Amino acid sequence: MLAEGLIAVAAAGGGAIVQAAGTDAWNGVRSGIARLFGRGESTREQVELERLDQTQAVLEAAEEGEEAQRVQIAQVARWQTRLETLLEDLPEEEQRLVLSELESLVAQAEAAQPAGTVHNDFSRATFTNSQVLGSGTMTVTNNYDK
Repeated sequence: MLAEGLIAVAAAGGGAIVQAAGTDAWNGVRSGIARLFGRGESTREQVELERLDQTQAVLEAAEEGEEAQRVQIAQVARWQTRLETLLEDLPEEEQRLVLSELESLVAQAEAAQPAGTVHNDFSRATFTNSQVLGSGTMTVTNNYDK
């Protein structure tokens, strides 16, 4: 049985695969994941590349909204389970190497994601002696009079 930390890294790896699909990070994450599963065997690596391509195709084919979310969740779970099995079957020293590679791939996928957008709606709010602390760009629209 895997320790919680290993399960968390496997979950992050599954998420990274889904996040990277369709982004500039895809080729790097795709080849890195295939290399992890292939463990030096080119035939196994090729099989994994095909699985990853199938994952990308399934994600792209999903319609917007709830269906896309269901497909994403299913694909994350699928790859998390496969990564957990891979980690579980490895000797401890090799497990550490794979974990390091996997964490690097997760960081690569996260770096390719666009910056998040935050929208705050303060309609009908009253502010007295208020402060907003932070940095960046903020757009304030007064919708109260509309």
